[in-house]
Amino acid sequence: MNIKKYFRHENTSFRMNHTDEDAIHLLGKRLIALLPNRPHDYIVVCIGTDRSTGDALGPLTGTFLSELKPKHLSVYGTLHQPIHAMNLEESIDKIKAKHRQPFIIAVDACLGKRSSIGQLILDKGPLKPGAAFNKKLEPVGDLQLIGVVNISGFMEHTILQNTRLSLVTDMAKQLAFLFNLLDQRLTFPHSLPLASLKKEESI
Repeated sequence: MNIKKYFRHENTSFRMNHTDEDAIHLLGKRLIALLPNRPHDYIVVCIGTDRSTGDALGPLTGTFLSELKPKHLSVYGTLHQPIHAMNLEESIDKIKAKHRQPFIIAVDACLGKRSSIGQLILDKGPLKPGAAFNKKLEPVGDLQLIGVVNISGFMEHTILQNTRLSLVTDMAKQLAFLFNLLDQRLTFPHSLPLASLKKEESI
């Protein structure tokens, strides 16, 4: 399999449709390759709101992942306790105050081309939440994982609200499964309370 075909040209982002049978395997390999070698507190921050179907990708992912009870990942942003524009800055400040050497993977929904709907996109660098709606929010995270839930264009708030819940739920379950596999690759060194990767295994 030619893994290079899943990279966008001239940048580091890696994308696959959530229905691809190799999506979790290949996204997992890429995710692990982007993690630091030194131990960190690994944090998954799931951004969005349960008040909009399309924007519920983050909270659904956080809820599904929390139900799997990860041992080495801390999860923030669920259906019951969402992280959104109104509390994002406060939530990130609390996370940074609570965790030692936090390495944050930010999850969010986005709109894109019709041909991109259903894709999961992994990239280095912070996520810019609210960029599609010209909201001036602070960038979040060391890595970003976004899901294209609908087509961009006119009246994007309405488009998000009318996104199919079945699509968003399926994508959120795949993301939760991806993070669960990552959690199984993480371990705590005896000398440090921080998580590091088990390098001898592969997803």
